[in-house]
Amino acid sequence: MNAGQRGFGAIAAIVILVIMATISAALVRLGTTQQLTSAQDVMSARAWQAARAGNEWGLDRALSSLSCFGVTSLDLRAATGFLVTVTCTAKNFNEGETAPGVPLVITTYSIEAVACNTGAAACPDAALATTPGYVERKRLVLANTP
Repeated sequence: MNAGQRGFGAIAAIVILVIMATISAALVRLGTTQQLTSAQDVMSARAWQAARAGNEWGLDRALSSLSCFGVTSLDLRAATGFLVTVTCTAKNFNEGETAPGVPLVITTYSIEAVACNTGAAACPDAALATTPGYVERKRLVLANTP
């Protein structure tokens, strides 16, 4: 056996082990990133549905009383983990006349719901907005009544 070739198998084995360890580390990191992305997608869908619930609640409250309630919070954290801030604004518009000299007034209600997973008293939460686990969704609904 030639003395110059001794140890070549050990070096080749070490190189292969390093390559395999690098590939394994990349796969673990990819799997972790995929799990985090999937969890954030689920949280995003939950926030969207919480904001939708806020819109529905606000529409029901505004249209049943035909008046706005300003700004209020719905604490859904026990059930969904989200707090929803609901804002109602109303504007009246003259849309012609129902009879000569009788104006037709249309009221437009704007219901904005912002859902976020926060421990604060209102959404959006500027202090947590830059943290990785923070999720926030906003929905705006318009409704008209004669």
